[in-house]
Amino acid sequence: MAHQFDDETLAGVLGHMNSDHTDDNVLIARAFGPGDAVVAARMTGFDGDGGDWVVTVVGDEATLRVPWPGGPISERREVRREIVALYDESCRRLGIEPRPH
Repeated sequence: MAHQFDDETLAGVLGHMNSDHTDDNVLIARAFGPGDAVVAARMTGFDGDGGDWVVTVVGDEATLRVPWPGGPISERREVRREIVALYDESCRRLGIEPRPH
């Protein structure tokens, strides 16, 4: 069973992703989901196995589950590492130069 993070961790990460990294959410959704048709994406949750997004594609919403690249995690500090890894892999898949971390 996947590790479940506490409400404070969930709120902190989701708040940060959905206010400071909206473009990264779209990038991840395009790379791991339905591609260029994605017009918006919002991170809605995560656990020790991966992250969850609601993806808007031309007016329709769908859910997207993306496993963590490094495998299962169980500590808050690992969440950032895995989201950065998703961002880097998204850039690689889409042929985009990643910004420095």
